Amino acid sequence: MEYRRLGRTDIEVSALCLGTMTWGEQNTEAEGHEQIDYALSQGINFLDTAEMYAVPPRAETYGRTEEIIGTWLKKTGRRKDIILASKVAGPGPAWIRGKSATIDRPNIKAALDESLERLQTDYIDLYQLHWPNRGSYHFGRQWDFTPGFEREEVIANFVEVLETLGEEIKAGRIRHVGLSNESAWGMMQYLQLAEARQLPRMVSIQNEYSLLCRLFEPDLVEASMAENCGLLAWSPLASGMLSGKYRNGQRPAGSRWTLLEKPPRDNPPAHEAVNQYMQVAEKHGLDVCQMALAFVTSRPFVTSNIIGATTMAQLKTNIASADVTLSEAVLDDIADVYRRHPMPY
Repeated sequence: MEYRRLGRTDIEVSALCLGTMTWGEQNTEAEGHEQIDYALSQGINFLDTAEMYAVPPRAETYGRTEEIIGTWLKKTGRRKDIILASKVAGPGPAWIRGKSATIDRPNIKAALDESLERLQTDYIDLYQLHWPNRGSYHFGRQWDFTPGFEREEVIANFVEVLETLGEEIKAGRIRHVGLSNESAWGMMQYLQLAEARQLPRMVSIQNEYSLLCRLFEPDLVEASMAENCGLLAWSPLASGMLSGKYRNGQRPAGSRWTLLEKPPRDNPPAHEAVNQYMQVAEKHGLDVCQMALAFVTSRPFVTSNIIGATTMAQLKTNIASADVTLSEAVLDDIADVYRRHPMPY
């Protein structure tokens, strides 16, 4: 397993990160514990979760994923063996912490209190802002980001957030901070404010990135590499779509799309892109999931690739992608498909 530096910190995280959002919905507590045990045995030291999980989010499973990680930590006592990341939710359903959430001083402190209790730990290594108060073009949406905000109000909120996170770092309850589902403008504002005011610096940005979703390129790529704020790539298999299991209207029992009313990218252009990526994998004798994951992991702006699985067979295949190196011929064929299907929504 390769390890990469998390921003400008002294933390080395595995190039693959174990995503956990299915635990408590599609996976049981025992299955979540089994996944952690196996991932650690294969060299993964990085786990990502959020107060909002399990997914799809609903009041009945809110916080359940963190609870499952917490029982594993209590059972094993292996807190020092993992780099643990979690997130505070932005505006959303009223059941988040029993009210309509936003990212500000009171909500950060309340969310952190509850996450630490569920996780049964005294600190979180990487605490992330799950999505911006002003809205986001992520979560399967098309590019329809219409913020409609007052700049000075947003900047004032950013300062409040950074000051609050700084207090929690000084208190030892979090070690480092990061962004999620953020834009290039938002990321640069946070970084500039931190530098100008000697406040905590964002060390990472967790955005969607896969063969079917490359909105991170090119502007966020340039900013993240220039500022050493690397990508933690979520949904690298496009919610499993790149496996081909949803082709021709298929909905395998227990799969993610059986839980979604309107699955993202369930449209002819995206399915055609999947078909062509599968043809590339077949041509070169590769497992298509491993090819897709290896592509994400190999990008120079990626700090860690967040994999997820509902079965141990899937998890083992996904982790084995760490041993796959894509040839120039494979990358050329991937580039050809991308030119034909740059944004298959």
